[in-house]
Amino acid sequence: MMLKFHLAQRGLRLLSIRHASMMPPSNAQHIKYKPIKKVMVANRGEIAIRVFRACTELGIRTVAVYSEQDTGQMHRQKADEAYLIGRGLSPVQAYLNIADIIKVAKENDVDAIHPGYGFLSERADFAQACLDAGIKFIGPSPEVVRKMGDKVRARPIPIAAGVPVVPGTDTPISSLHEAHEFSKTYGLPIIFKAAYGGGGRGMRVVQNFEELDENFNRAYSEALAAFGDGTLFVEKFIENPRHIEVQILGDQHGNIVHLYERDCSIQRRHQKVVEIAPATLLDTQLRNRLTSDSVKLGKQVGYENAGTVEFLIDKHGKHYFIEVNSRLQVEHTVTEEITHVDLVHAQIHVAEGRSLPDLGLLQENIRISGCAIQCRVTTEDPSRGFQPDTGRIEVFRSGEGMGIRLDNASAFQGSVISPHYDSLLVKVIAHGKDHPTAATKMSRALAEFRVRGVKTNIPFLQNVLNNQQFLAGTVDTQFIDSNPELFQMRPVQNRAQKLLHYLGHVMVNGPQTPIPVKASSSPTDPIIPPVPMGPPPPGFRDILLREGPEGFARAVRNHKGLLLMDTTFRDAHQSLLATRVRTYDLKKIAPYVAHSFNSLFSLENWGGATFDVAMRFLYECPWRRLQELRELIPNIPFQMLLRGANAVGYTNYPDNVVFKFCEVAKENGMDVFRVFDSLNYMPNLLLGMEAAGSAGGVVEAAISYTGDVADPTRTKYSLKYYMDLAEELVRAGTHILSIKDMAGLLKPAACTMLVGALRDRFPELPLHIHTHDTAGSGVANMLACAQAGADVVDVAVDSMSGITSQPSMGALVACTLGTPFDTGLPLERVFDYSEYWEGARGLYAPFDCTATMKSGNSDVYENEIPGGQYTNLHFQPYSMGLGTKFKEVKKAYVRGNQMLGDLIKVTPSSKIVGDLAQFMVQNGLSRADVEAKAEELSFPRSVVEFLQGYIGIPYGGFPEPFRSKVLKDLPRVEGRPGASMTALDLRKLEDELKERNDEITPEDVLSAAMYPDVFQQFKDFTATFGPLECLNTRLFLQGPKVAEEFEVELERGKTLHIKALALGDVNRAGQRQVFFELNGQVRSILVKDTQAMKEMHFHPKALKDVKGQIGAPMPGKEDTAAAHPEANPGTSCSPGRDESPPAPPSPSPTAHHVLPAAGCVSLPNWGPLSGESRGPGQEGPGDKTPLISALKDSNSIKPTVIFWLPGPLVCGLPSPRRGGSLPLYVRPWGHTGTDVFQGFKLQPRAATGADQGKSQRPLLAPWERVRQGAQGESPCRGGRTDRRPPWPLVSSLYARPAQGRHPLPSGQSLEQSSGIWPPFWG
Repeated sequence: MMLKFHLAQRGLRLLSIRHASMMPPSNAQHIKYKPIKKVMVANRGEIAIRVFRACTELGIRTVAVYSEQDTGQMHRQKADEAYLIGRGLSPVQAYLNIADIIKVAKENDVDAIHPGYGFLSERADFAQACLDAGIKFIGPSPEVVRKMGDKVRARPIPIAAGVPVVPGTDTPISSLHEAHEFSKTYGLPIIFKAAYGGGGRGMRVVQNFEELDENFNRAYSEALAAFGDGTLFVEKFIENPRHIEVQILGDQHGNIVHLYERDCSIQRRHQKVVEIAPATLLDTQLRNRLTSDSVKLGKQVGYENAGTVEFLIDKHGKHYFIEVNSRLQVEHTVTEEITHVDLVHAQIHVAEGRSLPDLGLLQENIRISGCAIQCRVTTEDPSRGFQPDTGRIEVFRSGEGMGIRLDNASAFQGSVISPHYDSLLVKVIAHGKDHPTAATKMSRALAEFRVRGVKTNIPFLQNVLNNQQFLAGTVDTQFIDSNPELFQMRPVQNRAQKLLHYLGHVMVNGPQTPIPVKASSSPTDPIIPPVPMGPPPPGFRDILLREGPEGFARAVRNHKGLLLMDTTFRDAHQSLLATRVRTYDLKKIAPYVAHSFNSLFSLENWGGATFDVAMRFLYECPWRRLQELRELIPNIPFQMLLRGANAVGYTNYPDNVVFKFCEVAKENGMDVFRVFDSLNYMPNLLLGMEAAGSAGGVVEAAISYTGDVADPTRTKYSLKYYMDLAEELVRAGTHILSIKDMAGLLKPAACTMLVGALRDRFPELPLHIHTHDTAGSGVANMLACAQAGADVVDVAVDSMSGITSQPSMGALVACTLGTPFDTGLPLERVFDYSEYWEGARGLYAPFDCTATMKSGNSDVYENEIPGGQYTNLHFQPYSMGLGTKFKEVKKAYVRGNQMLGDLIKVTPSSKIVGDLAQFMVQNGLSRADVEAKAEELSFPRSVVEFLQGYIGIPYGGFPEPFRSKVLKDLPRVEGRPGASMTALDLRKLEDELKERNDEITPEDVLSAAMYPDVFQQFKDFTATFGPLECLNTRLFLQGPKVAEEFEVELERGKTLHIKALALGDVNRAGQRQVFFELNGQVRSILVKDTQAMKEMHFHPKALKDVKGQIGAPMPGKEDTAAAHPEANPGTSCSPGRDESPPAPPSPSPTAHHVLPAAGCVSLPNWGPLSGESRGPGQEGPGDKTPLISALKDSNSIKPTVIFWLPGPLVCGLPSPRRGGSLPLYVRPWGHTGTDVFQGFKLQPRAATGADQGKSQRPLLAPWERVRQGAQGESPCRGGRTDRRPPWPLVSSLYARPAQGRHPLPSGQSLEQSSGIWPPFWG
């Protein structure tokens, strides 16, 4: 094959010589023909490869040069020889080093040097240096380069040749004064141009005199940096012209031909983006004038080799010469396509001494054939002002086929895009019979491209090609600026690569969602029961859609038998599996539910903790879950949990947000809104009811139940209390009345009494009962409710029932079978349904409450802990090996509840009681201690905010004098907390979100309004890791094993076949390379190993998306820290939660630093406390660690014994805040809990003389999250809502001296508190 190839090369050169002998003799002087045997390209990238290919075709040996930064570039591999130049120089200067290039050429017997374009291609001194060294310069003579390269010196030439020119300076300008004088003479606008270069660099348009000075300076700087000479000239700027250039070719015999024109009007900042040949809709006479003037100009200067004459065409069809580019142009390819002339071949032959007639290049033989378009695909991000992107190309797949030509260099998988050079990735050239045909081929080719790892301008180019003005051929140089819709680009999906990134991160760093226990997902997939073909049978939703909410309520009331609501899709897995069930598993069983249980009253599948947990931990959109389930279950009504005025959040929102939320929820398929308030506070309830009703939903007002109406000694929440509350809700217009027994406190006697009384009072109103089965009496209670007149009760499928979930569906169905309360559900289908969930539950083993809780407990009748919270409170101490503390917590829960006035306990009020109980246990406090020291203690934030009134007013009022002691002079909220909040501008919020995210829906706006930080973290995460809902749950949680093969269905008809191949070793950057096989092709990604990163030292970098972070302009050492927002109890309006933990720390391994307040010890750069992780109770590091030393040096706190935490801490000791408290910020790196470790308290030692007279009190405080408001605003003062920090979590301790505002007295010590266990959220 090699022999044939060399023979072909020899034949090609002989053919050229034979062809030359047959041509008529030239009239020019005799030029000796000297063949070129070795060519160096003094350039890089695709133009170097383009020349190498032409040389190889001609049998010429090739030589590449490369800079130190280009060692991995393809052009050095494509050449026969490659040599390093510019050692020690900057990336650009290396290619401008004439001496080095000539030296390498002479040492390696180079015959000729091709300059390419850019760099030295228009430097006369380089052309002269080549000739002086006896090396041919493949381009014009040095004199021509000098004349035409100096755009000022070149102006007289076209004038002498009779070619019209744009008014401009005859000589370079050297001062701003000359620019001002020119502007006064010719008027504005004007344009500054670099005298010794092109490509848009050194060009600046001045539209008004105020911009003149700045643009002069910028143009000079750009020209100096790009071409080594900042000389400028000035021209009158012609507005909205067409930019047409003519390709010319001359030889050493005086022959010059043109190869017609190219339209280069589509430009951005004078940089060409798309080129077309020939120019569309160009008048024939104008074309003739352009080509004639170009040849005339070439002959005027004795031009030889390839060059381009550029013109501007004004709106009247008048043309003006602007410059000659004495080199090969980037866009020479389109001319080659329409003329079938290889310009690089011709350049080389001309340099050898051949004449154009020898080459068959007579003007009459050059014809236009069709149309060609070139698109420059660059690694630039059009959405960010075409900001160049750098990085590693993870995937590269090009568009090819008939009529497509690709000229590229380093466009391949694994290539690293450098920030040092031009961002051109590949030139795509399409050729067709006419302009529309070529545009169609180009569009198709660009659509086939897949470039992953770096951003490209392909979406922008696709918009250009689809633009009607472009297709009509009526573009000018303002085309891009006058078509802003070109920047409305469809986001690149990049789904496959994003999924590989996620899987790689899980393989390297473990689960990306917090895993509470070390348990593996079941290896067995759940069994999906068979589903019949066709649409599901009609259900109650058909009645709702046909008759509306009122007709629906009547149908429910008139139904014979007991109706069931299935909570399996929400509350059941919230109680048992920490709300972690994914849409992926819900969708699998949804069709079966639709076909088998169409007689269900409703399916609870949304709202409550489901909303934010979906984004926080499952990385899926809760709205998308609702939409997909609605599509699969069209016949059963959907029911959601609406927290009154709090909607699905844990704080107060402006009223318009709550109303809009309900409206959009209804539009997306929600039917029944169960509206409740944690305190049964009527103003909050009424707002939620009104919002749901105005949206067109079924309003189910819920009364939260506590106490025992059958116990005459429990007088606060008596039967009368519930009946009075029901009266108000019925008057407010509820369609259905619900009893929400969130702790499972109902007993059969109470069921009979309460439900019976409600049925007697409201005979036409449907009654719906919700309970939890914590005590194990749930089935008996629901049967009692049914007998007393309830229409609907809540159940969960058998395998998801019991413990803290709802009563068993199968048990209720079996117990009512054949009775007046028969549910009508086929029991055998319940069995199949349960079998699926039994298998699915195994997938969520790391979250299953049975890891620590083996059964429910009847002590719930005493402590009244709601089901979901009971699970969490039970799990937390057990997960830390401190299970014996749970009994103490339950007892403290009872005492805390009584101290707060015997509250109704449901999210968020239950969280408040739970926080107080943990606070008491952690600090060894009895109820008497807390009440006696209420003025001194630093209570949990949620407790303080409750007492301030941020979640409403409890029945019976606030406990006094406890409230006054805790609050002292803190503000109090009167009335409904959200009533005074200013309406949120949702349109403005949408605009803000669109500025930061690719695609924003109306549903996204409401997610951001509810959870601004959580939503943005979710968007950022999914932008990086893609459509995770496509992964099965085992892969989502654990990732694949090496050599495991699996399939992922992206959408119907698009399935990925993936195989995990291998994990690489850690590199110097702390990364591992992970190898996959995707659809038969090997792909690799780089993943930061977070564990390895902890053991390596890195300088922190500024994060571009974090407001306020600025990268240092030079290396240095951090000396000061910015002020950290102070943690002030009572300024956050979030009451906490018991259903859902906050967002975990980012999986990113970048070191996080808490920025402490002014006056603190700055610890910007210290590592782990010790070389290994240490758990609670283990011996800690010595006093020489940075933390200990810094604390000692603070002169305010002396540590003696510290409760050691695994991994590094971030700590700050600010000066005292208002009220004399001193916060201590400490965070374990990577901790995922809500309430981070508490392990410190201050204990006064014996006072010294300096301490006499200073009252000291011990510090007794829980860890609390610090909520950061935007620009320091308080989120509960009518501004944005739910301002919780995304990550890291920050915790606070407060010490309050009795008098004055001063630091803590010296000599106090930090000691480990006894009996402390760190709470954990699962």
